[in-house]
Amino acid sequence: MQIVNYPLFAIVGLIVLGFGFSSAYAHTTIEVGPYEIEVGWQDEPPVVGILNAITIEIREPGDVEGVSMGITNAFKNLQASVVSGGASKVLDINTDPRPGHYYAKIIPTKTGSLEIKLEGEINDVKINNVIPIEDVESTSVLDFPVTSGSSSGQEVVALKNAVTSLQKDVSSIKSQVGGIDTSSGNFDAEAAYNFGVFGMSLGAAGVILAIIAMVKRK
Repeated sequence: MQIVNYPLFAIVGLIVLGFGFSSAYAHTTIEVGPYEIEVGWQDEPPVVGILNAITIEIREPGDVEGVSMGITNAFKNLQASVVSGGASKVLDINTDPRPGHYYAKIIPTKTGSLEIKLEGEINDVKINNVIPIEDVESTSVLDFPVTSGSSSGQEVVALKNAVTSLQKDVSSIKSQVGGIDTSSGNFDAEAAYNFGVFGMSLGAAGVILAIIAMVKRK
């Protein structure tokens, strides 16, 4: 088995196409008998938790030099599995409208490396190969804006500070009301106290709701 990587060819292709996107970038191609088998991700980089697909192209040399022909019905006697560590899963292969192109939908659930194992035969040519594909990345490669891991802790501290401030303000109002001359018939100390506490409670509730809203946005 001969493994051929095409990073340089992919870069040259991007330049020639005017910086167009090359779907073959980071794919891996192996040669088995007369066949070339190219395996990779449909969307790159692959990101954990996001629907993607593993693409497989199987081709052979055509009648014209330098031109390949896709192999149809290649998976009639061929099975593809995705391997991660000691775990493996048989892929449900779908046929692309283009001859020789196949794909299997998958949602990667963890970061790290994956391999594709092909077992069986194509037109009596035995296939038993393991092909590495691009590593699965965390969502951090797509996240924007970047969030700080300590933000939740800061919000908790802000909530504690708001409650402490409320307690101090209530105590201050209570002491001030206690020192006011209540002999005047026009002054209701209890009403003033209750009104002050009510106002401070509304302020604290607003702070708490704002913090809860920030937490839910994460």
